[in-house]
Amino acid sequence: MLSLRAAISDSFSTFDFAARRSVLVAASGGSDSTALLLLLKAWLAEHAPRTRLVAATVDHDLRQGSAEEAASVARLAARIGIAHLTLVWQGEKPGAGLPAAAREARYGLLAQAASRIGTDIIATGHTADDQAETVLMRKTRGEGRGLSGMAPATLLAGRHWIVRPLLGERREALRGDLRAAGIGWLDDPTNINPSFERARRRADMREADLAEALETAARSARQREALARAAAGLIRSCAAMPAPGLVRLDRRMLGPSDADAAVHALRVLLAAIGGTPHLADAARVEAVAGKLGAPTFRTSISRCLVAARRDGIWLCREARGLPPPRPACDGMIWDGRYRVSAGPGAADCLIAPSGSAGAGMTHPAGNLPAGPVRTALSGQPAFLQGEGRCYLLRHGSEGQRDVSDGGPREPEGWTATPVLAPWSRFLPGFDLDLARAVAALLVAPPIPDSPWHGHIVTRA
Repeated sequence: MLSLRAAISDSFSTFDFAARRSVLVAASGGSDSTALLLLLKAWLAEHAPRTRLVAATVDHDLRQGSAEEAASVARLAARIGIAHLTLVWQGEKPGAGLPAAAREARYGLLAQAASRIGTDIIATGHTADDQAETVLMRKTRGEGRGLSGMAPATLLAGRHWIVRPLLGERREALRGDLRAAGIGWLDDPTNINPSFERARRRADMREADLAEALETAARSARQREALARAAAGLIRSCAAMPAPGLVRLDRRMLGPSDADAAVHALRVLLAAIGGTPHLADAARVEAVAGKLGAPTFRTSISRCLVAARRDGIWLCREARGLPPPRPACDGMIWDGRYRVSAGPGAADCLIAPSGSAGAGMTHPAGNLPAGPVRTALSGQPAFLQGEGRCYLLRHGSEGQRDVSDGGPREPEGWTATPVLAPWSRFLPGFDLDLARAVAALLVAPPIPDSPWHGHIVTRA
């Protein structure tokens, strides 16, 4: 067994491994994940002996010999007393964008395995070298917020935490530990294949480049967290949802005191309300924000209607580009904004925008602008069963009442729950406080606590 260096032991202690009955480790057989598997086993044996460790190897089935590589990891796991799962990416593989598709498939399979063993933690062997490569690649593409690199903990699809305990460790140091212990590892040929961007960056990276990239990541992470906290504070103090799908911003939010945070908050809200996974261009949103100080102003951006009036600034999903009626399916994401779920007794039905019928309703909350209310309600999801129509209208943050018995209702067995479009797949811990603020505003499910002790967020 590898000896556990004090620095690594301290790193493991910053995660709540002991609070889990099991932990899943993504074990490819490479040096980094092999070291993580052995080091984490030693740490758990000393600090959390009741926590079960399970290794999972994803066989992408992309090249000859991948099945044997997974089998070799399984043999290592058996030798050291760790349960092992082999997860195979089945089906047709894309001809373009293969690395991204493989990454999505890998995390999807790992999430399924984590659910199977009853844990919300997936530990990966990402190192400081991986962090530097990531930052340098993103810098080439001009990604501003992306220069913060990988977070120590990232929430996957709202349920599982991807944790990276070795993010501060150098790959060569881990390999030195493995050599000293007489333990080998597998070398993935794609890591030196120049057709892949990461392999090219790895081959060209000098020590000076790595040190600079890590400093950039640390500095950018601090700035990103600070901006997210400030934006979260503005949303908590200046935003409300008085009707389903309709958000009102107090004009104080766009004051000159913290313009950067205000623009960032507005970008995030537009993405969440419009159901878009990417934030709108910062310069464009800044230009729109500059016009919202006028008594009246109206525009569309990021699939949202933005209307400035004397009584505030109103945001809702615009009427254009809403999805056509389609069969409702359990687990589907509707319009990027709602996750549809079918419970016991759910009959076949269609899901569609509520349209003019929903917009014509009289909503119980008073003193709201008729135009934005109509647009917001017409963009809400509706379930259609037979000749009848059932609407799903969410509660807002100003406490409007349920609709009357003769009005819209949820069809039996079906629910549609808001999702946070910018983070529906990955929520980096840097944005955790901001995501919590948006979730509270849009009445989305609460975000689970991060297992990393460095993520301290403000409660709503």
